[in-house]
Amino acid sequence: MTSNIVLAAILALGIVGWFAARSKARLLYTGRGSLHSMPGYHGWYVALWLIVPALIAWAAWQAIMPGLVETAILAQPIAAKLPTIDMDRAAVLSEAWNLARDPGAAAFNPLATEFAEPLRDLQFRYSMIGGVLALVLAFAGGAYAFTRVRSGFPARTRTERTVMFLLLLASLVAILTTIGIVVSLLYETGLFFSQISPIDFLTGLHWSPKDVADGADFGAVPLFWGTIYIGAIIAMIVAIPLGLMSAVYLTQYATPTARKVLKPILEILAGIPTVVYGYFAALTVAPMVRDFAEMMGKDNPSTESALAAGLVMGVMIIPFVSSMADDSMAAVPQAMRDGSLAMGATESETIKRVLLPAALPGIVAGVMLAVSRAIGETMIVVMAAGAAARLSADPFASMTTVTYQIVQLLTGDQEFNSPKTLSAFALGLVLFIITLVLNIVALRVVKRFREAYD
Repeated sequence: MTSNIVLAAILALGIVGWFAARSKARLLYTGRGSLHSMPGYHGWYVALWLIVPALIAWAAWQAIMPGLVETAILAQPIAAKLPTIDMDRAAVLSEAWNLARDPGAAAFNPLATEFAEPLRDLQFRYSMIGGVLALVLAFAGGAYAFTRVRSGFPARTRTERTVMFLLLLASLVAILTTIGIVVSLLYETGLFFSQISPIDFLTGLHWSPKDVADGADFGAVPLFWGTIYIGAIIAMIVAIPLGLMSAVYLTQYATPTARKVLKPILEILAGIPTVVYGYFAALTVAPMVRDFAEMMGKDNPSTESALAAGLVMGVMIIPFVSSMADDSMAAVPQAMRDGSLAMGATESETIKRVLLPAALPGIVAGVMLAVSRAIGETMIVVMAAGAAARLSADPFASMTTVTYQIVQLLTGDQEFNSPKTLSAFALGLVLFIITLVLNIVALRVVKRFREAYD
């Protein structure tokens, strides 16, 4: 509640500063050329000086406030009741924090109830202090900016530079997030490879991770094969033909009315939660695959199979292939089609020899996006493919993938620094590299053929 009040107060000050600065700038206007910048830019300049420094200060205060509150609570006499063991003390304080934020929550430790009210009071006190500091900074920034409102002040230039800097910071969020992910993966993977040989990990054929450092148990080849076999082979055999044929029909043969109806229906597949696909795979497709395997003469086929997971995964990623191919085909110049038809080619020949080659960059991009999506899928594999790390080309056999093993390794009570847990980061790094390579290949193909058809 305090945060909402402070943020609302900062925003209100910004609005007041905008109107005040604009009014002052209007009073300075005496004729054409008397003002360097329009009054609205002066208003934005003052509003930015009011809002931005105050928000930065408030965010910084919110980051350091929990530490200040815990230091204050530990300095009070009630802190003598806390356990001496660090882990137990942290557990009590963590539960007390939850109770302070949500008084209606249930308490497991009675001692946490005693600390909830003091924590709540200290949190409110420090929030008020931080709010006052943020508002004081807002007033100071607004006062400084308001004194700069003069006829010759370049408010437009300063405002646009500030906005450009803020946009640059926003664009850096994705880059910094990617860098953070890579650094964390590299660090944890380095810890894993300090205990397990990378050669054993990347070339071993037996996967049975244990807390003991034994390279013979960390052979990840069956996991890589299962990921590729399910997500990049079986799923693509389903998704690429169906997606391309759907795109060809929608762009070349469907009437405008049919296209308006069928295209949204097809794209709904991309919005269905993957857990729903998992249930569909486990309850409907998997039994059908098992019955089909019995008809083929296979003895005691398992309900969990790579084929069941791959089929459903292929259906899930059809919109990725279809939508990208559809947009690429629609973007092919009409003159290329008309020229082919004028030369005597049939409509099917025009599609095969003109339309598809010209739209190849978008088609390849869609296929690569679909492959990246498929190899990162988890729920369908969990519910339909099984957990067996098996190196086999039998589509009716149960298999597992990298993503499923990452989930298994990072859930439950396990020692975080053990080779078994750290192997999840090594698997994640390999999966990240595979996805990166796929994207690079897609970009190279798109660049090559785009130059040919521009």
